Amino acid sequence: MTENPETETAGRVKRLEAAVEALVRRIEPAILRAREKQASTEGLGQAESHGLAWFATYASALRAIVQYGLALERCTRLTEIESLLIAIGGGEYLDQVLGGIPMSQSEFARTRDLLSPDMFEALLADDDIRNAIQHGNTPANRSRLVTIWREANTDPHLGDPATDDTVEAIRLEMRKFVANEISPHAHFWHLNNSYIPQDVLDQLGALGVFGLTLPEEYGGSGLSKVAMCVVTEELSKGYLGVGSLGTRSEIAAELISSGGTEEQKRKWLPLIASGACVPTAVFTEPDVGSDLASLKTRASLKDGFYEVTGAKSWITHAGRANLMTLLVRTDPDDKGYRGLSLLLAEKTAGTVDAHFRDEGLSGSEIEVLGYRGMKEFELSFDAFRVPMANLLGEREGQGFKQLMRTFEAARIQTAARAVGVAEAAFSLSWRYATDRVQFGQPIVRFDRISDKLAMMAAEILICRQLVYASARQKDANIRCDVEAGMAKLLAARVAWACADSCVQIHGGNGFALEFEASRLLCDARILSIFEGAAEIQADIISRGLLSTK
Repeated sequence: MTENPETETAGRVKRLEAAVEALVRRIEPAILRAREKQASTEGLGQAESHGLAWFATYASALRAIVQYGLALERCTRLTEIESLLIAIGGGEYLDQVLGGIPMSQSEFARTRDLLSPDMFEALLADDDIRNAIQHGNTPANRSRLVTIWREANTDPHLGDPATDDTVEAIRLEMRKFVANEISPHAHFWHLNNSYIPQDVLDQLGALGVFGLTLPEEYGGSGLSKVAMCVVTEELSKGYLGVGSLGTRSEIAAELISSGGTEEQKRKWLPLIASGACVPTAVFTEPDVGSDLASLKTRASLKDGFYEVTGAKSWITHAGRANLMTLLVRTDPDDKGYRGLSLLLAEKTAGTVDAHFRDEGLSGSEIEVLGYRGMKEFELSFDAFRVPMANLLGEREGQGFKQLMRTFEAARIQTAARAVGVAEAAFSLSWRYATDRVQFGQPIVRFDRISDKLAMMAAEILICRQLVYASARQKDANIRCDVEAGMAKLLAARVAWACADSCVQIHGGNGFALEFEASRLLCDARILSIFEGAAEIQADIISRGLLSTK
């Protein structure tokens, strides 16, 4: 007897819900076992702790898409497309949990290393999990999904975003802006290593992109972090550089909002919101990446000014910026994080021909494979002067703590950037696969091509819902460093996988600079490195899971 299509659509979500409940029951025992091992003489190795992070990330991602599916069902918006995406992605991720979760192309997290033998055998034998896998990422489901898209004869529908009407109106506005002002020019900017034009920055400022989440009293729009994710996703789909323009504004605004004095808030936040102030985050040093507590750039107080001396590296958009959120060591006797402070260091906005025009500040461009449009720089400070009043919060020794408070939002925003890049890779792949004819038919009709497209779409849906879930937690003022790390960890891997599949679908053309697929591959690669490398994210997640506080 043939299953009723509407019943099966809802049944796919219910089937996965039961499987995810069964999986989640195994998380706590895995955490307890890891804590015991960590406390023992044997200790917990990094590979095992990071495996736990990936295991928990998959569980959170699966919960996010189940909640998404149930929410759509409650408001009668669940369609066959969403149910197929949920079944394909959920079934595949469950299968990976049992067999091996890819942490990278050559490293796998094995659940059998995290559970006792009895617990692992019970996981393998669980009927709900086996059922979801059996009816999940199947050839029939993948084929049906792609067939629906082909018969619609429009750009594929990747699922109902399930956000509120206001946020969706913002999405459509951003999408229209990207189609008119970004997408037609993005590849030219990339190939020529050009700055994103100033008029684009001006338009983004007028659209409120730089002050989305700032309170209205400081010139912002007072919108949610979910809205920020939607805007970032759409802009990054057009060009990662444009989607990333808001990151520095987000970091600077969060720093000043949470750590600044009222006078500093009144001065800087309206300027950031309007786009008149272009910030850059100046944290990393040549020999100091994620270990920020070890940085050496020093600031000595003299005649009402801090004189900054040292070097910084990988500073994005430093040339055109006119405000540096600058992490320095103000206490030379304290070699750890307690000696650090943050300065709101003003600089003259540079031009194409003269990036740095202030006394005591010089810099040189770092040429990069992708992530262009803002340029990367090494900076050198030689008694560069910053007024004492520009010490964030007007208290020394608070810099590290102030910075840590910004990482949640920054990593959520970076995860949204990754979703946008993944979506761009999918869209480009779909258009090419439907237009490219080989052996008398469009290549989308070949299983290995359509399978790639189906899996790309399913993972994009999973990542988007995990990102939105972390943003909602941030909006509720609930600590979400673990959840933000999970969103960034998974979305960065998925963006790289989608970009790689995009190149593969394009074949030789994907390797040609003139085709956009090559740009997406270069852009996607940075996502698992900046804002905390994948290994750092996994470390943050595992430490959060294993903490007993």
